[in-house]
Amino acid sequence: MQVQTSVVDLATPTGTMRVAVYQPKQRQPAPAVLLYSEIFQITAPITRMATLLAGQGLLVLVPEVFHELNPPGTVLAYDDAGKDKGNQDKWTKPLGQYDSDNQALIAYLQTLTHWDGRVGAMGVCIGGHLALRAALQPQVRAALCLYPTDLHSDTLPAGNAGQTLARVGESNAQLVFVFGRQDPHVPEAGRRLIQQQLQQSGVSFDWHEVNAEHAFMRDEGERYDPALALWVYQRARELFLQM
Repeated sequence: MQVQTSVVDLATPTGTMRVAVYQPKQRQPAPAVLLYSEIFQITAPITRMATLLAGQGLLVLVPEVFHELNPPGTVLAYDDAGKDKGNQDKWTKPLGQYDSDNQALIAYLQTLTHWDGRVGAMGVCIGGHLALRAALQPQVRAALCLYPTDLHSDTLPAGNAGQTLARVGESNAQLVFVFGRQDPHVPEAGRRLIQQQLQQSGVSFDWHEVNAEHAFMRDEGERYDPALALWVYQRARELFLQM
């Protein structure tokens, strides 16, 4: 399928959130995916990821995850300065603000005649965490969480909104987790903690650990694993078209 792209600015309680929209050119009713980026926001690899998903017949919304902290259109570079700024942003934004972001995204979907009523979430790195956070919304049916960071460590500011992993039992979504065994950001002890919490919560989840480094989905740099990425995209297609 050919893909069309556009940009919308959505009102949220914490300010305007810019959202990139990727959708099949033929606007027939389709399920939606809320796609959450790394700390660098909507980079070229994230744009290509969204385009590939939309080409499978999905309506993809990609929010600027740190819209409160940066001018619209901000993209951070994959360098030390970009990493430092992105990490500062993720340690600054309270988790409850992602909840209101998700509600704004779902409200926007409800205005679209070519949305079929189904919505899932997907993300990489901090975006994997945010995909799980989105799954706390009752409308979200499935979430694909790729090497999600800061779940096991409870290092993001939560306030009254609660840490995501502690609240996972509230989710009714089908959850899928994929971790790299060579990922220093989510070491084995952290993976075991997450897995134990999921089991105790009683949620429905699939669990995959692969031989890969952090950011193996990012199609730039030496950590990229094309074969694993293809497997993930196939899994995503099955998950979101059948949710």
